Amino acid sequence: MIRIGIDEAGRGPVIGPMTIGGVALDEETADKFRKIGVKDSKMLSIRRIVMLEKVIMSESAGYEIRLIQPKEIDSRFADGKNLNYLELDMMSDIANSLKGETVIVDSPSANTRKVRDYLEARIHGKEIIAENYADRDYVEVSAASIIAKARREREVAKIRKEWEYDFGSGYPSDPKTKEFLELLSKSGRINEKKYADQIRRTWRTLDHLNNRSLEDF
Repeated sequence: MIRIGIDEAGRGPVIGPMTIGGVALDEETADKFRKIGVKDSKMLSIRRIVMLEKVIMSESAGYEIRLIQPKEIDSRFADGKNLNYLELDMMSDIANSLKGETVIVDSPSANTRKVRDYLEARIHGKEIIAENYADRDYVEVSAASIIAKARREREVAKIRKEWEYDFGSGYPSDPKTKEFLELLSKSGRINEKKYADQIRRTWRTLDHLNNRSLEDF
């Protein structure tokens, strides 16, 4: 039996895209991944993430990665729609593109039953498991979190290179990110296309980020 794990990276940053990864594993490969230390990417160093990413991509039954750019995220909020739905629509697309009998997702909401119902209406012919902390409890989702995180890190590195500035991680809690955004704002350059395309405008009130990003259905 093949199970598909899906998870995201970069839900909360103010700079750069959110990435969503999906990985399909048979039982034998899932067991091997557990033994070599595939786990939630938040528990791994970036060096270990990159190493494991190569193994996951070469030995899984299939994988997919999708990027959600800042403008798409901002337009969702402008339309009064929850980010959860954008994430779940992308998860559905990934699930439908991979072969497997079961789909396991790390739920973006505490209301896991509603998440499952939403996905069941969009993913056909597959059992749906939606749980909080699935990236910790299911190796398939751990693998997805790793490839999503690795891709997010590369995308952010590209932005830093283009901007020729080390703004850190892009998360609002990062002092380097805060300092960079303040410099952009004071100089009036924050609205230049070069920067505006990669900055989530609906995230500009940084003090309220956590409430917005954890908003439930």
